[in-house]
Amino acid sequence: MPEITIKIGQRPYTVNCPAGEEPQLQMARAALDAEASTLLAHMGRVPEAQMLLMSGLMLADRTLALEEQLKAAEAALAQAKTEDHDISKEINTVVTEIEVPVVPPALLDSLAELAARAEAAADDLEDRIAHSAG
Repeated sequence: MPEITIKIGQRPYTVNCPAGEEPQLQMARAALDAEASTLLAHMGRVPEAQMLLMSGLMLADRTLALEEQLKAAEAALAQAKTEDHDISKEINTVVTEIEVPVVPPALLDSLAELAARAEAAADDLEDRIAHSAG
């Protein structure tokens, strides 16, 4: 396991890190260093143990808040899935109860023929009225 030197709060620390886990170590180091830097900016120079303890507590607090947000989001997602499932059942019920009438093609042809005859009769009537008035 290789040893790696990292800096937290402007102080170097040598730690062992399993091969391949260096990127995770660097992300953890960056998070802890950010908290330590904030702490040092507000309090000035503090003992090493206190800096690490306070930085760790601040990260733990942030982690707990994120876990609560995650739980709330998971609960909301579960609720949404339940509501979606209930709505899907309603949609399926409604869809299965709707009847769509099918108009036979022969009836459509007959209606078109009747409409054409009515238009022709109306045209004929208009012509007769026009000739008799004139």
